[in-house]
Amino acid sequence: GWISPLDQAGRAKDMWRAYRDMKEANYKGADKYFHARGNYDAAQRGPGGVWAAKVISNARETIQGITDPLLKGMTREEVRKDSKADQFANEWGRSGKDPNHFRPAGLPDKY
Repeated sequence: GWISPLDQAGRAKDMWRAYRDMKEANYKGADKYFHARGNYDAAQRGPGGVWAAKVISNARETIQGITDPLLKGMTREEVRKDSKADQFANEWGRSGKDPNHFRPAGLPDKY
């Protein structure tokens, strides 16, 4: 069926909100929580949200695979390992599982 432009924008907004919160929190060990949360929130909008979360997550991981070795000095093996862990958290959230599974102790309640 037809999907409204507002619903489509909401899916991307869910992912953006999690990314923005991750950058704002700047909290060691919280990366996977924010990956899971963004995917979870988008997936709550239905099958289209699951699809959007997967596309956005995969694009982000592809870009990071190029930029992380250059900007962060990571080896290709470190990038692959981190990307695999990110994708696990992404899939966890998209499947409807609780993102708090990845929540690190001490992360402010705001997030």
